[in-house]
Amino acid sequence: MSERTKTRKPSKQPTSPSTTTTDKTLIPKMPPPKKSLLRPTLFAASLALLALYAFFTTTSLFPSDPINPSPPSDRPPKPKIYVYDLPRRFTHGVIDSYLSARGGTAAAAKYPGHQHSAEWWLFADLNRSDGRGDSPVEVVGDPESADLFYVPFFSSLSLVVNPIRPVGVVAAAGGGYSDEAMQEELIEWLEGQEYWRRNGGRDHVFIAQDPNALYKVVDRVKNAVLLVSDFGRLRPSQASLVKDVILPYSHRINPFKGPVGVEKRESLLFFMGNRYRKEGGKIRDTLFQILEDEEDVVVKHGAQSRESRRMATQGMHSSKFCLHPAGDTPSACRLFDAIVSLCIPVIVSDYIELPFEDVVYYRKVAIFVDTDNAVKPGYLTSLLRKISDESILQYQQELKVVRRYFEYEDPNGTVNEIWRQVSSKLPLIKLMINREKRLVQRDLPDSDCSCICSNHNRTLSAKLQ
Repeated sequence: MSERTKTRKPSKQPTSPSTTTTDKTLIPKMPPPKKSLLRPTLFAASLALLALYAFFTTTSLFPSDPINPSPPSDRPPKPKIYVYDLPRRFTHGVIDSYLSARGGTAAAAKYPGHQHSAEWWLFADLNRSDGRGDSPVEVVGDPESADLFYVPFFSSLSLVVNPIRPVGVVAAAGGGYSDEAMQEELIEWLEGQEYWRRNGGRDHVFIAQDPNALYKVVDRVKNAVLLVSDFGRLRPSQASLVKDVILPYSHRINPFKGPVGVEKRESLLFFMGNRYRKEGGKIRDTLFQILEDEEDVVVKHGAQSRESRRMATQGMHSSKFCLHPAGDTPSACRLFDAIVSLCIPVIVSDYIELPFEDVVYYRKVAIFVDTDNAVKPGYLTSLLRKISDESILQYQQELKVVRRYFEYEDPNGTVNEIWRQVSSKLPLIKLMINREKRLVQRDLPDSDCSCICSNHNRTLSAKLQ
């Protein structure tokens, strides 16, 4: 008898008391198996449990009143942030010193607009008097209730208080303003604060947007959340994508207000900036040599000035693509000027870090070209000329969607996105604080696993698909 025949069950009662018919083969009738009372009971109990589970999960996922879903109290609470009331010399005093060094007066003190003005936008946001219903963080006046502590030192402005003097011009007597001294004074003040000492500064937030801001004391604040524009001058032991936040520079030119389109964008590629840079920016001079004689390509050497910004605005608003080569550091404000101009960025910067990359998919708004290919004569322009008008319009549409993330003046723009990013660091901050409180003091020859740093190994950017 085959195994298939032995295990097959009859679909109805046999017509004969001694035989049954299966596949037209007569076989003896097997005696019926003894019924088990346990199996049906377990089966019924399982069905009942499944029904109860389905009922409760369904009612929780799909409430009976869809107009009024779960109340706000069920949402995760906003992180509470305490803003240090620093001595005036670290905030508005820096503005006074900056203006005074340029012949201005303290009475007209106003933060000067420049590419590192994020420190002013964040300070103003945390001190605004209206409600904060749209903000990802809640400002509190009691430090005992705070999750995070913001240190509002204008570190980038402090760095450039003293204007760069022409060669041969001697500084005025009296020494003047010292950024290094200000950094040291800030740390001394913080080390006198109970909440800084409590957790070694891990729950503190500093902004250091200029690549050289806080350079003298960065090793003493490296446990904190650092708000930076890139990691170009920071060591892996000082900064990390895990604990820190990448900020966009403030754009220096006016946003493009017109519709998407290619008709009025007569230039293929535009770049205006300093041709000669040190370190990673040496590629600029090479690109100038390759591109300056190309048809439909505009590359100009220009320093920061009102006239340069006017020319850059006109050039970006009338070009399809805008070149963003590395400078002294991997990033610069030119990238964000291009984004608000709806001029598709062409990024030639192998080590660049980009802000808000968890919500902005940059491959939809920019073209990445690795350095080795970019310096091949004819490579860049040949690549860009192959991109159809339809694809250019798609890039522009995406730029129009995401550019609010790069506009500090937008109430739902950059500032809120920065606080969202800072808020996302809180679970890790609490983990590290709790972990350190139970660890035994020890000396390690290598970095502790608690310092998870960004990958600084060179990875060639993916080519355009």
